Amino acid sequence: MTDATTQIKETVTANDVVLFMKGTKDMPQCGFSSRVAGVLNYMGVNFKDVNVLADADIRQGIKDFSDWPTIPQLYVKGEFIGGCDIVTEMTLSGELDQLFEAKGVNYDKDAAEKIREANA
Repeated sequence: MTDATTQIKETVTANDVVLFMKGTKDMPQCGFSSRVAGVLNYMGVNFKDVNVLADADIRQGIKDFSDWPTIPQLYVKGEFIGGCDIVTEMTLSGELDQLFEAKGVNYDKDAAEKIREANA
């Protein structure tokens, strides 16, 4: 394994929720990363953000690791969930809530419901 792959594997193993994104959770650098970070922040999910713009090896490495061509990428309990479109669909359908509950990840159920109400 490359150093980037080792670092990615350690990061997704050591943290319950990880978002590989452009920018940070407090200062996203693209709209798709901003949307996913915004959903997680609004729902009160404690997550590790990894700024792929800070390290070209990680930026390419995460695409190879997941076999997924785009960023952001969300991992929950070491499992690759998807990118912006998938996370958005899962949020609106309630699947993300179910995933968090099944994996024992704390989140604000009322906030999740507000997101769905606002997008109904």
